[in-house]
Amino acid sequence: MVSEMSDVGRRIAQARERARMTQQELGSRVSMERSAIAKIESGRRGVGALELLRIAEAVGQRLEWLLRDAPDAVIAHRTRLDPDLDVAAIDTLLETLARHTEFVAEIVPALTGNGIEQGEVPRSGKESEALAATARVACGLTDVDAVRGIADVVGRVGLIAFSAPLGPDTADAASTLLNQGAVAIVNSSHAVGRRRLALAHELGHYLVRDDYTVDWRIADHNDSDRTEILLDRFARAFLAPPEAFSRFWRDARRVWSVRTSAILIGSEFQIDMATIARRLHELSLANGDEISEVRGVRTKKADILEHGLLAPTDLEGTTVPTVYAQAVLSLFEKQKLSADRAIGLLLGTFDHEDLPTLPTRHKDEIWSLL
Repeated sequence: MVSEMSDVGRRIAQARERARMTQQELGSRVSMERSAIAKIESGRRGVGALELLRIAEAVGQRLEWLLRDAPDAVIAHRTRLDPDLDVAAIDTLLETLARHTEFVAEIVPALTGNGIEQGEVPRSGKESEALAATARVACGLTDVDAVRGIADVVGRVGLIAFSAPLGPDTADAASTLLNQGAVAIVNSSHAVGRRRLALAHELGHYLVRDDYTVDWRIADHNDSDRTEILLDRFARAFLAPPEAFSRFWRDARRVWSVRTSAILIGSEFQIDMATIARRLHELSLANGDEISEVRGVRTKKADILEHGLLAPTDLEGTTVPTVYAQAVLSLFEKQKLSADRAIGLLLGTFDHEDLPTLPTRHKDEIWSLL
């Protein structure tokens, strides 16, 4: 009992500090003395259910979060944070999604059950390419498949990927390991090519078992970020596999100009011009002048109409992966979740009218259960 009180008190203290509140401020909000808050946080005083509910509301956390720890990787990350730094929005959201996913996975283990064998951190471009080839096989892709619906593709190996618009001035993406599988959040405020590249990059972190990562400016790392540079190459190779990318480019160039070829290959593999240019360089498919030209290409509406192209929408706005949504809805249909809880877990991408219609129970049906 004492241990449980101490654990709850520790979580309350952590939540209060993250909310930038003093013990006095928290006490004022929940009509308690500062000394009572201090005793609760130190484990020297118990806390009643109503008191705990008021505290959870005051610090902006769900009640159950004060009753159980976050995933191990989240806790390890928190211990490394400078307490004087503000926690970035993407960092806070990642913890929320990790807790949501672990909650659902405890009831539906298949959600994160399809894991992937750990890979070695790449030490060269060649090793990055090999790691990407391994990842594609694990995700059920052939050597020539383009990655369509990347969130669902990486979900096949236990990486549960969400997106949300967090603004242009915060990180591109973040990910954390769970007890089984992992969770990623992609900042959907960026362009679609950058979003897809960011999620592929997080897949690389998951493969090499980085416990918790927050990535800024994907594909724009400096020379000191050797591992990040190699994971960038992994991401490009995952989205644009060498054999298929090379064949497509050579075939296009037999018919089309550099500009048109770049537009067509970008549509086929759903990657941006910067990624295409880097890939052309890595695979020695174009000279310096052609690569520079590709970097300056902008796809216009006229190009889309002329060539019958489809504009990718991966990770647009707030999204939840299909496998996760299916798990949440299955729990709702089995009446293991309330409608409000299901909508919360689905990040508001569903409303009450979108949820499945539950069967109406006959008043005499209870007798069949006795």
